[in-house]
Amino acid sequence: MGFKYNYRPLYRNICDGYRGMSVLKRNPSVILLVEDDDGHATLTMRALEKAGVPNKIYWVIDGEEALDYLFRKEKYVEKGESPRPDLILLDLRLPKLDGHNVLKEIKKTAELKYIPVVVFTTSKSDKDILQAYTNYVNSYLVKPADFDEFYRMIRALGCYWLKWNRTPKLKEA
Repeated sequence: MGFKYNYRPLYRNICDGYRGMSVLKRNPSVILLVEDDDGHATLTMRALEKAGVPNKIYWVIDGEEALDYLFRKEKYVEKGESPRPDLILLDLRLPKLDGHNVLKEIKKTAELKYIPVVVFTTSKSDKDILQAYTNYVNSYLVKPADFDEFYRMIRALGCYWLKWNRTPKLKEA
């Protein structure tokens, strides 16, 4: 069961406090949130909204659904139902297909491998971290338990990946 969360614009710059930074691009970014825990997904979406990250979030709840979205299969055949994400937030512990296998599929596929993937998980395991970087993750973040710290992490994540970072502009298939 997928869920689309449309961002309600806030009139402030998410990167306020970072000297000399201009406002984020005007068009909303597309974020694919791959998270099976309703509470974690809701918290992430609320933190993105509170941080003022202009985006459209597409939320999927397991690894198979993430790949269906990215490869436009099943209910995601129409491009309008599955726009290419500007960023993928990926949990590791997922039903059906775990996050490591999802990451592996993304990074071995020519039309997907340039999409930044941030593992966003509760796992602090060195084994998970090593496996994620072996599979070419762009960043590995451990979800903080404290909401203020969680919010600061989401704000910094939005500034870095959706404002400052540059990715190649590829033609969509």
